[in-house]
Amino acid sequence: MTLRARHALDQPPDSPWQLRYLGQPEMGDKSRGAAMRSYLDTCTGPNLPDFLTEIGFKMDYEVVCKGYMFRKGKMKITITKVFKIVNPGSFDKLEAVSNSHLVELSVVVSAASDAITEDIKSFSEQLKPIVTMEKVDPRKL
Repeated sequence: MTLRARHALDQPPDSPWQLRYLGQPEMGDKSRGAAMRSYLDTCTGPNLPDFLTEIGFKMDYEVVCKGYMFRKGKMKITITKVFKIVNPGSFDKLEAVSNSHLVELSVVVSAASDAITEDIKSFSEQLKPIVTMEKVDPRKL
């Protein structure tokens, strides 16, 4: 089971967290232009990390992402720089994971919709000179 917990660092400490359940990626059709997976989002209270620990979850990693989000139609594009936390629990000292930026493109569609993959391919072709977009098979990570 994969859960992602997110929290804005520029908000008060008692601000809500976002919890996202990620389903298994559908990697069946190799000709599909994008990987698809189901997900479920919910807003929670400020005690989410304690609650998840209490019911037996363990944290795999903790990172800080700084960047920008853009929208183009149904597509959401995020450009972020990923930092690892040098002193856990303190965000004063961060170390960049790489010199590159992470570019993610996501779209929320119904399960039966494959038409949006052409829009995703077209958009990635426009970025080709500066960004190489590729599908990632999470089973190989």
